[in-house]
Amino acid sequence: MKFSIIIPAHNEVDVIGLTLESLINQTLLPKQIIVVNDNSSDTTSKLVSEFTRKHDWITLVENKSNNQHLPGTKIINAFYKGYSLLDKDFDVICKFDADLIFPNNYLETLANKFNANPKLGMAAGFCDIKVNGEWQLENLTSKDHIRGALKTYTKSCFEAIGQLKPSMGWDTIDELLAKYFGFEILTINDLRVKHLKPTGASYNKGAKHLQGEAMYKMRYGIVLTFLSALKMSLKKRSLPYFINYLIGYTKAIISKPERLVNKAQGKFIRDIRWKGVLTKLF
Repeated sequence: MKFSIIIPAHNEVDVIGLTLESLINQTLLPKQIIVVNDNSSDTTSKLVSEFTRKHDWITLVENKSNNQHLPGTKIINAFYKGYSLLDKDFDVICKFDADLIFPNNYLETLANKFNANPKLGMAAGFCDIKVNGEWQLENLTSKDHIRGALKTYTKSCFEAIGQLKPSMGWDTIDELLAKYFGFEILTINDLRVKHLKPTGASYNKGAKHLQGEAMYKMRYGIVLTFLSALKMSLKKRSLPYFINYLIGYTKAIISKPERLVNKAQGKFIRDIRWKGVLTKLF
């Protein structure tokens, strides 16, 4: 299978070399890697250029944006900068973060899974983070959710879901829409990726408000938003997470931003979420 990979990168000089090394050592090499240097102020561009000189299937693209680290729009806009230059002759497309170390059989394992199941639209391993000097499973991990750091889609799934949404919550919407269009999603417990930077470590309060706004855009409704906020707050062991979620959702009710899914898709999403809640309760 032909894998194409896009890696948005902002000030990643200390980690992106490890990510690229792990990808050039894959047992199944990707067809193409495009690194989008998104307005970095460090030497990310210089480091990536060293890889492009050695490997003609790695490309560096420069992108200008603001320095505010708000998840969603910024990273997906950078992704599309790379996608605009991508050779569209691929079987699988990946949006990877620039702070990951992949096991050398990662792409080959995914290819085998996709080849074995025509209905499989998305697949990924799990992320480990270093805690007190030891690698352990990231506490945000769920067997039903692929981390935004390592998204992988078949071409048919990517196109069916309307590609990626430039909004906070894009990495949840993609999976829900994949299910809506009849695709299956697979997480592989024993396929572990080292995640070098904790998710959300640099998010500010505005970013956390956007998480609540995303629930509005996905048509969750107030009760599901409340439960989602509570769940995330407990995982993060942080009451402000809960408060910021609800503030963001309330602001969205007032400002009414454009929804990311239609009414039928919204009902499908709510049904899935309620089924998950009731399953865990009973």
